[in-house]
Amino acid sequence: MSKQVGKVLKPEFRFPEFRDAREWAIKPLNKLFTIGSGKDYKHLSSGDVPVYGSGGYMRSVNAYLYDGESACIGRKGTINNPIFLTGKFWTVDTLFYTHSFKECLPKFAYLIFQNINWLTHNEAGGVPSLSKTNIYKIEVAVPSPDEQEKIVECIVSIDELITEQYKKIVSLKAHKKGLMQKLFPTDGETVPKLRFPEFRGAGEWERKQLKKVFSIFQGFAFSSKDSVTEGVRWLKIADVSIQKMNHNSPSFLPAEHEEKHKKFSVKQGDYVIALTRPVLSKQLKMAPVDKVFNGALLNQRVGKLVTIQNSAFVYYLLQTSKLISDIEKSISGSEPPNLSAQQIEGIKTYIPSNKKEQEKIADCLSSIDDLMTEQDKKIILLKAHKKGLMQQLFPVTDEVNE
Repeated sequence: MSKQVGKVLKPEFRFPEFRDAREWAIKPLNKLFTIGSGKDYKHLSSGDVPVYGSGGYMRSVNAYLYDGESACIGRKGTINNPIFLTGKFWTVDTLFYTHSFKECLPKFAYLIFQNINWLTHNEAGGVPSLSKTNIYKIEVAVPSPDEQEKIVECIVSIDELITEQYKKIVSLKAHKKGLMQKLFPTDGETVPKLRFPEFRGAGEWERKQLKKVFSIFQGFAFSSKDSVTEGVRWLKIADVSIQKMNHNSPSFLPAEHEEKHKKFSVKQGDYVIALTRPVLSKQLKMAPVDKVFNGALLNQRVGKLVTIQNSAFVYYLLQTSKLISDIEKSISGSEPPNLSAQQIEGIKTYIPSNKKEQEKIADCLSSIDDLMTEQDKKIILLKAHKKGLMQQLFPVTDEVNE
């Protein structure tokens, strides 16, 4: 038995009614609840279950969440990004679920899961995974049921706020998708269904090959040996997500590269596109360069959009389902699929000849993107607030994430 078992401790912050209560006790998880194995239900796949941090929102069965009946954790391929859910749900074979709770409320187990350093419990060999045996051995600090309930109420209220922010983003995305279907011509049309009043008599849009609309400036083949811990930002494929830049894996090149390779530099407001596996979930991995990547150097398999048209309009044109489908067909047949301007230059599309109309469409859609960016910022702040609260409401043990 671990030396931790039997120890007592208390968190940095306790609610007033529990400040004189007994300290928290260290116990192994097998003393708190029983763990069951999931089943492989055909109507729910592991892809329907989000990594924790998305507010516990399950796409297929969201109506069944948060009834307090159970808590769930991923067991296969989830050590780096474990899955946590609470509520009534159909489990899949990549998940464990908790039941038969003894000294722990179901939703408190949900919070415990978030406070464990799962990387220390990876089983050797194969796909990173967990087993019941390993989970049962994990030791955690637990207060009385009344204090558990108070903590749950506090943290879950923040989770609910996060979920509401995500729902707003989902609504904005649906609104944007609907607008784009009206602001761009569909198959067989030469003008869109919806046109701003000042352009309704401006005539048909022009049919052009993509090579007449934009080109792609490809990055430089920098060597991995050039990588440094500080210097000029190195913009790689992993940094380009769908309609936003990814800041999670920063890479740098020596500062002298900034002048030596300045023609491969990008600035805030440019648009970049991943050239390997460019289509993900029927969307192009393309994004506007933000402040973080201002002055970054493009890597070989990342391209910069070059156009004499309104660049923001072309960016939204490249988000239309018809054009993405045509691009995907043009680059299919290779593994991995790679995109170059030459492969897609013959694809035909429609654009308004009046750049004022292009600008008007881009401004309309960018205003929705700006709203989504603001929602993202709110979520980041709420997550930071939750993390800070968790650090104060739970005592520090060997299992707490740093």
